[in-house]
Amino acid sequence: MNEIQDILHRTGGTWGICLEDLDTKQNWSWNEKEDFFAASIIKVPIMAAVFSAYDQGQFHLSDKIVLKREDLVGGSGILQHMTPGISLTIYDYLTLMIIQSDNTATNVLIDLVGVEKIQETMSEIGMKNSCFYNKLMTVPVKTKGRNKITAGDMAILLHKLTSGSIISQYACEQMIDIMKKQQFRDCLPDQFPEMESDIIGTKSEWEFANKTGWVTGIHHDIGVLYVGNRTMKIVVLSKDVENRLAKQTMAQIGKCIFNYLKQS
Repeated sequence: MNEIQDILHRTGGTWGICLEDLDTKQNWSWNEKEDFFAASIIKVPIMAAVFSAYDQGQFHLSDKIVLKREDLVGGSGILQHMTPGISLTIYDYLTLMIIQSDNTATNVLIDLVGVEKIQETMSEIGMKNSCFYNKLMTVPVKTKGRNKITAGDMAILLHKLTSGSIISQYACEQMIDIMKKQQFRDCLPDQFPEMESDIIGTKSEWEFANKTGWVTGIHHDIGVLYVGNRTMKIVVLSKDVENRLAKQTMAQIGKCIFNYLKQS
């Protein structure tokens, strides 16, 4: 991974990276214990907490929740523009939280399971250096802390997701499936090859089950990349890097990883 290291040196800023080839078990890390503001990456452990509560029989994923005006918050997502009073299933809220990074959907789910449940789930996963304190876009003036993550902790979460060891194999399969529907593909997968075929139904050369997160000066992308019969677990976190440059750097890193999997 010398090529990735060279890219980071040229870019500057602070990066936290964990990579693992899930076929050869080789791994590479950089600042894996560095703290980063979680931004929307925190939505992945929130999703796990929802599936945990479902597994414990607290609700069905098909249960519906009415969207209230007081639920609406800004930032990413479409629910803030919808008419209060609409009713969506818990699974719909989960999907919007991940594939559109919908902040309103996220807060609805936080209210559903509670802060303690999310903290408990993160602890059970083994995310010892990460913290969850508050809802998104509604951070109070007085708070115990900021939602934070480390690359090492997110790598643990992804490893357990891909091995079926969070809650159940069914839950892990569902979470990976939701992440594969991600609509933000402008970071790590930005330079992956386009799917071009005149034959309907042709299988894609690659799939990426991922989640992005960003605020000013912070850009993250994490996920599991499937290329042919090869698989790589990827965590790339950044701070103190201009937004456009961070995305360009992630795209270069993604291209390096894709080529590695393709060639091997």
